[in-house]
Amino acid sequence: MKRLHRKDLYGWSKFHEPINVDFNSVLWVREGGNVVIDPLPLSPHDLAHLQQLGGAAFIVITNSAHVRGALELQKATGAQLLGPSAEREKLACDRYLTDGEEVVPGLLVRELDGSKTPGELALVLEETTFISGDLVRAHRADTVMLLGPEQGVPDTTRAVVSLRRLLQLHPRIEAILMGDGWSLFRGGHQRLTEVVEHNG
Repeated sequence: MKRLHRKDLYGWSKFHEPINVDFNSVLWVREGGNVVIDPLPLSPHDLAHLQQLGGAAFIVITNSAHVRGALELQKATGAQLLGPSAEREKLACDRYLTDGEEVVPGLLVRELDGSKTPGELALVLEETTFISGDLVRAHRADTVMLLGPEQGVPDTTRAVVSLRRLLQLHPRIEAILMGDGWSLFRGGHQRLTEVVEHNG
């Protein structure tokens, strides 16, 4: 797995040829049990690395389109599976998450409206790192965008409202870890603000 901008964060990726971007997964290594977000299938090397780092206690699925390798990882590690409350009927999870709830201390849930799936989860880690599922993405380096008509979201109005609220609640966001595309490690709040203004 790749080291990210913090010594306790790791990631791994898979190139998705139909849209020419990487799909990404995130691991937060922490006392009390590691958290994995939207896990892709792991190579033997990365699975061994994960085990060296303490395995996984919690797996968060941000939306039903990002189940990816979550069930296989749950089977391999015994981790609890957590998903969006709005998709209870579609996802069989050990726990369902709602807006304002903590996955574990320091990792806060925000629900985003207006994506391909209802109640998509975004996560804010210790107020400075925003972890996106599907809605916020970057198909080109050093950019931030929202899902649009090409990805099956004809109207971004509700998404903009959700993001504007998130920005008001979390003014210290610096890094944006994308579920799809290029991540950013500086100036995240400003870049998200620009996206809201452009689409609002």
